[in-house]
Amino acid sequence: MSCKIGLVSISDRASQAIYEDQGIPALQKWLTEALVSPFLCVTRLIPDERAMIKKTLIELVDKVGCDLILTTGGTGPSPRDVTPEATLAIANRVLPGFGEQMRQVSLHFVPTAILSCQVGVIRKATLILNLPGQPKAIRQILEGVRDATNAIQVPGIFAAVPYCLDLIGGAFLETNPAVVEAFRPLKK
Repeated sequence: MSCKIGLVSISDRASQAIYEDQGIPALQKWLTEALVSPFLCVTRLIPDERAMIKKTLIELVDKVGCDLILTTGGTGPSPRDVTPEATLAIANRVLPGFGEQMRQVSLHFVPTAILSCQVGVIRKATLILNLPGQPKAIRQILEGVRDATNAIQVPGIFAAVPYCLDLIGGAFLETNPAVVEAFRPLKK
């Protein structure tokens, strides 16, 4: 069975075609490199409107049946950045470790990572993760911090995603270890 992944880019200007969205293409490219399991992407490009974000996330979980939703954009401290608040409003459970790890990874690249409000939540059997809007930052957060030999020094968040989906009853995902190695505890 294919994993259904919702990709939601949240941007006033991109949704109005003032500029081209970079979030969804960056996520699609990364997922194509990182996943060896079959998957299907369902995409949405929407403005920074709390009601629209909530409606879109609910639709992707309750009607479309996504196993995983990755949002991009709207996670900063400006008044228009409401993605985390909208995500929390539709959540059944918060997974604080995802937001903590996103900020930890980002701090290795920019001191402004402490301004990020990103969250990870569960709605029903769907994992929803808020990612930043910049393609470079998306990759860094998903993969982690690498040293000069390309070895992971600080794990990115995606290493935990497949096991999280296992635990909540989502689709089974296998990753390409050259991009990100999924962690699953050894069975005894």
